[in-house]
Amino acid sequence: MATTFTLAIDFDGTIVEAAYPEIGAPIKDAFSTLIRLQNEGHRLILWTYRSGETLKAAVDFCLKNGIEFYAVNKNFPEEQMEEDISRKILADYYIDDRSIEGLPDWNTIYELIQKYREERSNNSKKKGFFKWR
Repeated sequence: MATTFTLAIDFDGTIVEAAYPEIGAPIKDAFSTLIRLQNEGHRLILWTYRSGETLKAAVDFCLKNGIEFYAVNKNFPEEQMEEDISRKILADYYIDDRSIEGLPDWNTIYELIQKYREERSNNSKKKGFFKWR
């Protein structure tokens, strides 16, 4: 079985051009890459600053473009959120335009995930008591 990842993905500036609170134009190859990753079994979580109506608009926009996220701003769909607790989503990788080196193009993101997938699969074949994930 192929290794799959949980990916926390930002919305504004990552999936669409930054235009908050409006929704910007889709970034080239974002939706086709996300659909491809989802079809390969990766768990996609929308991880965004948006809330309320602006969040609903983002989720609806993604649905219209073929992406239904596993969860939105939480680790799993059934998770109960406490309003006064700020939290970080647990993911294998975070895709965000605010990363130190910025956002690579979506084809590069796909290639990196495939590289990490292959590395993880090769590491899981190692014998021994301790192994990473």
